[in-house]
Amino acid sequence: MTSVSIIFQDDDIIVVNKQADILSVPGRGPEKLDSISHRLSLMFDEIHIVHRLDMATSGVMVFARNKDSLRSLQQQFQHRQTKKSYQAIVHGHLHPSTGAINLPMRCDWPNRPRQMVCYEHGKKSLTRWRVIEYIGCNTRIELIPTTGRSHQLRIHCNAMKHPILGDHLYGTTDSQTATKHLCLHAQSLTFKHPSTQLETRFTSPVPF
Repeated sequence: MTSVSIIFQDDDIIVVNKQADILSVPGRGPEKLDSISHRLSLMFDEIHIVHRLDMATSGVMVFARNKDSLRSLQQQFQHRQTKKSYQAIVHGHLHPSTGAINLPMRCDWPNRPRQMVCYEHGKKSLTRWRVIEYIGCNTRIELIPTTGRSHQLRIHCNAMKHPILGDHLYGTTDSQTATKHLCLHAQSLTFKHPSTQLETRFTSPVPF
């Protein structure tokens, strides 16, 4: 078991840089116990889960160190008062250079953990994007989700016919085999500190 990369810590919060291919929280069964939250629980007396990143996704995560901080952060996430920015590399050249995709989503129950676009039963899901640069046949983009559905960014990019490289759940054979790891990184997270109520922004360098 390796250590956790801690970006910031005080009496109220711990902000970490999650690496790819580790669970945010424990799964079912002892073989899925290893996770960021479990590792933190071995280091600190009290840890509370505020939000999650997909196992394959890397980047900034915040944990609460007490119940008051948990309540404050959960309310901010629930009321969409946080600001999240991701960076990804997608297959093909994405045009135009900016835009938004609004497609309702729900779980694809027979094929869990896959999610799917569903206009009848899906929940509203909105993502804005901005092209950063073109890299050969691919595109580096910034993704800003307004909502926080499971696999939202992966589904939305795939629905635009520009799947994220290294995404083994969605996309094409070419995009899935282009890289070993999913090219999706939570590069920044902004929220109000639970105690000071000052807006605070944490960042993590993009590993790809």
